[in-house]
Amino acid sequence: MHWFGKPQFRVGRLEADSIWLEYNNRKVLQNVYIRINKGQIVGLLGRNGCGKSSLLEIIYGIRRARNSSVRFDGNYISCPFKHQNLLSYLPQHQFVPGYLRVKEALVLYQANVKEAVGYFPELNELLPYRFNQLSGGQQRLIETIMVISGPASFVILDEPFSNVTPLHIETLKTWLASLKNDKGILITDHYYRDVLAISDSVYLLNMEGRTIQLQYPAEELRQLGYL
Repeated sequence: MHWFGKPQFRVGRLEADSIWLEYNNRKVLQNVYIRINKGQIVGLLGRNGCGKSSLLEIIYGIRRARNSSVRFDGNYISCPFKHQNLLSYLPQHQFVPGYLRVKEALVLYQANVKEAVGYFPELNELLPYRFNQLSGGQQRLIETIMVISGPASFVILDEPFSNVTPLHIETLKTWLASLKNDKGILITDHYYRDVLAISDSVYLLNMEGRTIQLQYPAEELRQLGYL
């Protein structure tokens, strides 16, 4: 699978299925199918505790499941995070060490700083600051910028809008809609209206560990008890 490391190669399809995850003999994930194509933003919605974050960790390759199949263009990959420029991941929790400067973190992730500043001009002023000198909202915004603007073919985002100002959420939505021209994006967030506004396809993960692809999200989310 050496070709996944070549930056000029763009993978076109990510699929995840056959995922079986249990906690204390409770089946958390058992009937999952998600497909993300390049050129798509796919929304993943579900109540707290249904296993959304665990599913994203399994897709990225940092959480073990009893069974799982994660494929890129039909090729099974057990640990996608080990493959250069294949998949980037924004976890729900803060992950950048506090001592690291903003500019250093962006360079490490090969983020497109010029493009980011075009959307967020205030980023220029934050570049010399360490992460522990920033507010929680600023940290979250910069971590999201790091993940979405790098060279990876696919991006998975766990709560990117959390603790971010409404104005910055709108800017992120605009940027993500542009980035999907070159990437496939999977996003989950409790700001479900913002997720629905930018998603080309939407899945609901229910409390039985099953994903349901929605054809008419606003209507079906009510019928299925999410709203």
